[in-house]
Amino acid sequence: MTPSTGTPERTPSAGGRPRRLVVLRHAKSAWPEGVPDRDRPLGPRGLRDAPAAGRFLAETGELPDLVLCSPARRARRTWDLAAAELESPPPVRHDPRLYGADADDLLDVLHGVPDETGTLLLVGHNPGLEDLVLLLAGDGVGDALDRVRTKFPTSATAVLTWHGGWPDLRAGGALLTELVVPRGLKTP
Repeated sequence: MTPSTGTPERTPSAGGRPRRLVVLRHAKSAWPEGVPDRDRPLGPRGLRDAPAAGRFLAETGELPDLVLCSPARRARRTWDLAAAELESPPPVRHDPRLYGADADDLLDVLHGVPDETGTLLLVGHNPGLEDLVLLLAGDGVGDALDRVRTKFPTSATAVLTWHGGWPDLRAGGALLTELVVPRGLKTP
């Protein structure tokens, strides 16, 4: 922190302002017979865990400036329940490119994020999200990177940081600062 202002210091040679990407895998879904994949709803555990993801964002200050969300029903519902836990939810865009996207497709989407966006929340699906986190993270804090390599479960939330613009985001160019798996409490 800068002593006189109380604001975070920036690394002078880091190549631009700090950015954060928060990656949220949709909460646990149900598998009703005859329902197309894109229309699958959240299951009971997902309905408990999605608000917990929102509480994590609120409690840790990982609040996004913009949300890009898959148009799949389970992803949209995850974000709706998470956003309900925030005092002032950010704008959300439901981007059809996120449904079924692989890591390279997701990176292409990220390269087009508006420059004024300092923190972006991406809500989507595996295996694309897990592969994206592993692609971008050149290193991780603690055991976060090893945990992603082991499993990126439903409701997993990864936070990556780097310096520069969205078009500067490259393989191995970010630091994985956090990985959490928010879980809601079962009611008796």
